[in-house]
Amino acid sequence: MIWGNEGPMHRGFFISGAWHRPDGAERFEIVEPATGKPVGSTLLADERIIDEAVAAAEAVAPDFAATPARERAAILERAARLIDERAEAMAVLLTREQGKPVGDNLKEVRFGAEVLRYYAGEAVRMSGALRPASAPHIRNLVIRQPVGVAAAIVPWNYPVDLYCWKAGPAIAAGCPLIVKPPHETPLAIAMLVDCLNEAGMPPGTLADLPGLGPVAGAALARHRRVRIISATASIPAGQAIIREAAGNLKKLSLELGGHAPFIVMADADIEEAARAAHRRSFSNMGQICITVNRVLVARPVKKAFAECLATLAEETEIGNGLDPAIGYGPVLNRSVIARVAAHQADAVTKGGRVIAGGSVPDGEAYAHGHFYRPTVIDDAPLDSLPMTEETFGPLAAIAAFDDVGQMLDMANGLEYGLAAYLYGRDLEPLWSIAEALEFGAVGVNVNDTSELQAPFGGWKMSGFGRELGPEGLEPYLEPKHIKMRVRDWSAIA
Repeated sequence: MIWGNEGPMHRGFFISGAWHRPDGAERFEIVEPATGKPVGSTLLADERIIDEAVAAAEAVAPDFAATPARERAAILERAARLIDERAEAMAVLLTREQGKPVGDNLKEVRFGAEVLRYYAGEAVRMSGALRPASAPHIRNLVIRQPVGVAAAIVPWNYPVDLYCWKAGPAIAAGCPLIVKPPHETPLAIAMLVDCLNEAGMPPGTLADLPGLGPVAGAALARHRRVRIISATASIPAGQAIIREAAGNLKKLSLELGGHAPFIVMADADIEEAARAAHRRSFSNMGQICITVNRVLVARPVKKAFAECLATLAEETEIGNGLDPAIGYGPVLNRSVIARVAAHQADAVTKGGRVIAGGSVPDGEAYAHGHFYRPTVIDDAPLDSLPMTEETFGPLAAIAAFDDVGQMLDMANGLEYGLAAYLYGRDLEPLWSIAEALEFGAVGVNVNDTSELQAPFGGWKMSGFGRELGPEGLEPYLEPKHIKMRVRDWSAIA
């Protein structure tokens, strides 16, 4: 799968059960975010490669759909076991290419294995229904069948985990899958592909083709033989996918940008809420779709909360994620730093105050990598960039609210609707506030809204469709109504 055991690693395309390195393919160089040193490279897929993979998938689609659910479940179970066996090596490689600390990546890889196990169970629980009929001689059978060739577009921030979110249900449903993994972080994914292949994926049922969104992603979106695309991407990328797919009306499941509000009520445990906001703001250096950008705090406790969060941010040690003592690593590349600095500058220009971080750290340990201090901005104006656009970096902005109505206007006033967080002691008002928040998920006194058995996805411009839970299977299945006339038993000779 990866060539170059000594020094930089190089990977190609996985098609029809084997790895390929075709001549003439464009190559992308991968560097270590913490050091700037080369990690390896990957080939980049073009439309010709996409066509080849789709043709191979289409050829085997009927057989894969007809494969007994228990056999598909067994593939997922075996793949999960192989991932568990190789989890530490995958986590280290993912840290080298993406930057997250090894401990965080180990959690990611192991959760990916759990997702595959979950959908192994769901594969054998899929069922149809016998519906009531309008006449005694009519039977209405509703079944669900695989939609056909599926495509997945996976982001660079949690590539192994989100790959499994898409591969698990597609395989469980019986859909051949073509994946465009992130070209920035494709190396640990190659290990995951080997696990699926060794677990018994029939040739043609899995293709893995790193590529650029405007090239490979667009080719998948407009390909008439691809019947569904599941993508985790930015809002502009999702809009581009919709435009390309409009000509063939394929099914779409899109989890797009988030801009999660973290709401602190006046009766909240301030230290607990600040610790939760700190972790959700700066885990993976804020490069998470459900990260906290804007913190909305009841005015009577805003000062105490801001001081507590600023202290936690200042005490945060950042460094190379390969160091087991480090809990917070670099950002992916310099474009992330530039975006964070631009958002910070806009907030300060409009009256906000930097109370923690706000700079690139000094020292030789940081000189060649992509590092930025966890940053907290107090009194951030509501029209400033951190309060209106997804920063996707280590920045949290704080604003005060005076009553629940004002807070709901602030929280619901943007186009984003992926996740929100709500902290307080009195659960009775929190229940109704959670129902009033216009988001696909709300965490009440918890700072993570993802749960394996519950649906994950956004409202409004944050997308549509759901992943995880039994809902994660739905995009890969088409319902079919079979209406049958039966004869009365007494008329049978």
